[in-house]
Amino acid sequence: MTYGDPVVPGFHPDPSICRVGADYYLACSSFEYFPGVPILHSRDLVHWTQIGNALDRPGQLPLPPGTRSSGGVYAPTLRHHDGRFWLITTVIGGGGNALYTATDPAGPWSDPIWLPGVGGIDPDLAWDADGTCWCTTAGVQQVRLDPHTGEPLGAAYQIWSGSPGAQAPEAPHLYRIGEYWYLLIAEGGTERGHSVAIARGSTPAGPFEPCPANPILTHRGTHHAVQNTGHADLVQAPDGSWWMVLLGARPRGGTPGWHVLGRETFLAPVTWVDDWPVVGDLTAVTPAPAPPWRDDFELTEFDPAWISLRHRPLGRYTTKDRVGWLTLHAGEGTLDDLDVTFLGRRQQHLSCRVRALVDPAGGRGGLVVRLDERHHYEVEVSAGRVEVRARIGPTNTVLATLDVPSEPLVLRIEAVVTEPSDPRDGPDTVHLGVEREGDFTVLASLDGRYLSTEVAGGFTGRVIGPYAVAGTLHVDWLEYAPLDAAAMRAPMQDR
Repeated sequence: MTYGDPVVPGFHPDPSICRVGADYYLACSSFEYFPGVPILHSRDLVHWTQIGNALDRPGQLPLPPGTRSSGGVYAPTLRHHDGRFWLITTVIGGGGNALYTATDPAGPWSDPIWLPGVGGIDPDLAWDADGTCWCTTAGVQQVRLDPHTGEPLGAAYQIWSGSPGAQAPEAPHLYRIGEYWYLLIAEGGTERGHSVAIARGSTPAGPFEPCPANPILTHRGTHHAVQNTGHADLVQAPDGSWWMVLLGARPRGGTPGWHVLGRETFLAPVTWVDDWPVVGDLTAVTPAPAPPWRDDFELTEFDPAWISLRHRPLGRYTTKDRVGWLTLHAGEGTLDDLDVTFLGRRQQHLSCRVRALVDPAGGRGGLVVRLDERHHYEVEVSAGRVEVRARIGPTNTVLATLDVPSEPLVLRIEAVVTEPSDPRDGPDTVHLGVEREGDFTVLASLDGRYLSTEVAGGFTGRVIGPYAVAGTLHVDWLEYAPLDAAAMRAPMQDR
């Protein structure tokens, strides 16, 4: 099978996968964004389509307004058992570990069964032949669980601590494969030292024998274009072949390298030697160009790709106030605050263009590329004026202004990957400005490293979309398009 990695690009970390017949389903972490836990579907492990979000009601995902960035939903595990889909995850700042079920992975999913008796993060579910449910968490701790009530059946106990000296044994997944129970974990931290290790035993409770070849996957200390590899899950295809999904990052630029899209989902083949998994190389084949993605806001329901921060109050986001337009009503917060009216989608390509036709209607807002409250670039419009702003850590600066007619106009952001000629060069350049009659007037071009995990910290990636910070903003359409990097390096006036 020839394919391009990542198979799910952009901010899609901590993938968990299950197969039902010929269909594969994938769930990922969503952190502070709402709705939470994107659910994707594939028939070939390569081409994935988002079919929904598991946690799309406020009662399922209580994220208080004070939930910090990179808090919220951590590391879901998605499984199918006894005719039902099961999703278990951790909601940091919003109730701890919780369990959800559905008959259709596209939803609706149930209200949460909270698990106060299950500590730790990164919970996993596995069932043995007699129907006993085993819940394993980071640490690595295990407890038998009644999945229907959430009650633990006994005390939790440690079953493995990972490789000697390796930090943060986490992301456990337990499987019965052949004659053994296998315990797959991530360890080494989520940065460049991230890795995958495995152990096996004769029962789901162990004792577990570590694989002599651990770690079975890591790119630490290599020049591989994909780094931070870890947090994996295994799946068997209908033809009997085995595959691993895992997260990784694509750092670019000079030293130390900056990844801006967050941690993405990659695919690798798995073979078995002496009853141990051997992980093949992540492919270097370039994926086929993706078509532009456009939303004309003609439907009352939002596309599942759209996400907001912590919640989405009905009074602030609507397509009903002005037919065929998205209307955003500002709350009390700005982009520097935890609670702001913002509707974004993940940046999924190293080079991309985002355009939106906006009408400030006497309000103030615009188009932003965001990593968190302290790291974002935006092009903002109010009555008769456009500004480009940059928030980098403690600094919040207006970089450029332009007088414009008080009428709807096209705002535009482009991220263009750069090839470093100096070890200090950043990973990409972000251009912000306005488009008039097809011509792009660039008001500011900014180094993309400041919207990277290596600068900002945390676990998320860039999200781009419209926002409102005063009054009302209307958006007629928004288009996201991947770009050919070589063409985009041409001078602005030549395009």
